[in-house]
Amino acid sequence: SQKEEFALEDKSKIEAIIKGKESAKWVFTGNSITQGAKHTHGMRAYPEIFAERIRWEMQRPYDVIINTAISGHTTQNIINDFDRRVSRFNPKVVVLMIGTNDAAQDRNITIESFGNNLVALIDRIRGIGAIPIVMSPNIIITEKSPERSRLYLYVEKMGQIVKTKNVIYVDNWSIWSTELQQKYPGGVFKELMNDPLHPNGYGHQEIAMALFKALSIFDSTAPTCGGVYHEGNH
Repeated sequence: SQKEEFALEDKSKIEAIIKGKESAKWVFTGNSITQGAKHTHGMRAYPEIFAERIRWEMQRPYDVIINTAISGHTTQNIINDFDRRVSRFNPKVVVLMIGTNDAAQDRNITIESFGNNLVALIDRIRGIGAIPIVMSPNIIITEKSPERSRLYLYVEKMGQIVKTKNVIYVDNWSIWSTELQQKYPGGVFKELMNDPLHPNGYGHQEIAMALFKALSIFDSTAPTCGGVYHEGNH
């Protein structure tokens, strides 16, 4: 499958980080989805679920997970803010989930500009000695957000760039269009979304699990991966 074809070098570097003794800083950045703003009803957003997986379940308590995502932001915002949001933390890994706002008509970011911005961000992340991980947006309810009806074309552009740049890629768009349609027949929007754009807490769990699978740290028995966990008699 596509996953095995590229980014093998980065995957083995991440495996070495996780198996190593040295603590690591992981920066997550993007827009409101990664920020976990508003739409999770107090449940953990996917970077927090990732923190639980790494710091507790995988027993790396000295790792630090930093979330600098800001609601409403685009690739251009992150380029403008790169030092404040990424490089000053000297991260080992940078996870970037972006695109939903870039595709909004009123932002005037063409598909070509989006592609160029994405390349620039990948290069800058590599330039500070960090490993980039790119995550596509989840699917949206297009008929209720027609101003973003071309988002799928931005995701297509993203898919081309990650291959060219040999970057670890979590294709949420495809996962939400295929695997999750089977897992939640006819119910993806109802079960996993809080509005036409934003995942709810359960949607964030699915995004976290997709990230774990991409990094080969998914374990179906672990609570962060959907494993059942009860303690005590109740």
